[in-house]
Amino acid sequence: MQYLDDPVAHLLHQLKRTPSPRLIALAGPPGAGKSTLTAHWTASLNYQLGAGSAAALGMDGFHLTKAQLEQMPDPQHALDRRGAPWTFDAPGFADKVRQLRDAAGTTVMWPDFAHEAGDPVPDAIAVPAGCRLVFIEGLYTLYRAGPWRALDGCFDECWYLDTPLETALARLLQRHQRVWRISAATAGERIAASDRKNALLVAATRAGADWLVPDNTGTADSSRQAPS
Repeated sequence: MQYLDDPVAHLLHQLKRTPSPRLIALAGPPGAGKSTLTAHWTASLNYQLGAGSAAALGMDGFHLTKAQLEQMPDPQHALDRRGAPWTFDAPGFADKVRQLRDAAGTTVMWPDFAHEAGDPVPDAIAVPAGCRLVFIEGLYTLYRAGPWRALDGCFDECWYLDTPLETALARLLQRHQRVWRISAATAGERIAASDRKNALLVAATRAGADWLVPDNTGTADSSRQAPS
């Protein structure tokens, strides 16, 4: 595997060679900065190609609802582990990805996540018919166990944001404190109980990436060969 020096230039080159829309998956640990980067790349592509040419989507809209988690055999454990692979609607996610792949000039609706309510919002985002490139970011876009195997062959390329695990979790600690208004100690307990477990699972999918993307803090050297 190699680091991708300039993701936007890489994609512009691809789009010049083919009229077909492109689907790019981006995985990485929680706190890596996936949504920030895909939003930045999307803005750059839309500036160069025209509004509506690129879109950035996330997996959060495929979380199982709190009501669904509360119907599980151990509801408290399910709520505490929200963010693990089994707390997502993996079949629904794969179906929507395939719908995007096969859209053939039609608008596709995509769910979002309402953080205030803590639940998904169906059909909250419209991906326009003329969209030529879609980023789909999330923890498990490279995960292929159980129902996630349905994602095989759905993406044109799979990327991994190569943020060091401890760097990502340190950012997540700050995010938890800011978003949930909790102490550093409580945020650390949440990370130890769930987020770190998820991050280690995600890190194991790194080898399945077509390209590695350097961490946006510059801690990864994009000019070197990445270890496989």
